Amino acid sequence: MSNRNPLFRCPRSALSVLVLLTAAPAVAAAPKAPPASQPAVKAQRVFVCGHSFHVFVARPLEELAGAAGISGHVNAGVQFIGGSSVTQHWNVPDARNRAKQAAAAGKIDVLTLSPAWLMPDPAIDKFVELALKHNRDVRVVVQQSWSAWDGLLPPNRITRNEQRDGVTIAQLRPPLELMRKGIEAQLRAINGKLGRQVVFLAPVGDAVLLLREKVIAGQAPGITKQSQLFRDPIGHGTEPVQRLAAYVHFAVVYRRSPVGLRVFQKPGNDDWNRLNRLLQQLAWQAVQARPLSGMGGAPDLVAGEAEDDGTPVRASVRPRR
Repeated sequence: MSNRNPLFRCPRSALSVLVLLTAAPAVAAAPKAPPASQPAVKAQRVFVCGHSFHVFVARPLEELAGAAGISGHVNAGVQFIGGSSVTQHWNVPDARNRAKQAAAAGKIDVLTLSPAWLMPDPAIDKFVELALKHNRDVRVVVQQSWSAWDGLLPPNRITRNEQRDGVTIAQLRPPLELMRKGIEAQLRAINGKLGRQVVFLAPVGDAVLLLREKVIAGQAPGITKQSQLFRDPIGHGTEPVQRLAAYVHFAVVYRRSPVGLRVFQKPGNDDWNRLNRLLQQLAWQAVQARPLSGMGGAPDLVAGEAEDDGTPVRASVRPRR
């Protein structure tokens, strides 16, 4: 993926916003316990559209649904563009645009998208409009990713994966919050215009931050360094990050806790199996902390409402040039 791509760009003019966000609140300290028994849910037809921090969730979602006793989950397709914005996917010619074709066919229940760094992305609105036109009950799930290169600006940007071992949560949180607030502002605006929640947040970035906190604290079985969670300086996730993202999406798509699912286990590897359960717990914690996930309380449907810390949310975090 190119260093120039907006997914991984944090403009210098955003520095003032990052400083203001340094004191932003962390994700809620502890998740609620999942219900003792959960009602049966309808299997979903899910189309996954995005970049390399996202598209790997497609196949695990099918396995997770099976482990949860949900029969008939459909992997309705994947559209991948490395380092892409949602607009890049929208602009793929219609004859080759599998995401548009799936939405226009009305044969999907959930469309997932993964926006780039700069928000708002007008193609999110366009995909929502297209999907709703052909299925009024469709849901669109928008991933909040973790920050590439740890979201740091030059000259502090990660250039070697091992540098992550010295990065603090205080350094990681501001760029993550900047991205989340931009996504949430756009989702609130879309839902507010529709008068109901159609677009949902998948707070994968929050969950990855929680995992890195556990690693720093020495509480992630089998993982002793933050760099073990990533393959390269950009930040492509290793298996723990990919499984964590899949658990977040399962919770949002199926509105159920992933905690306790017997999936992705490795016989004889106690560290991994304990880590796997921790990943389930962290995913559920992250999802419950964000109302726009659909699992965190009543969603805020109106753009411009107060944020978690009481500050107003603007519809865009795109810096003035």
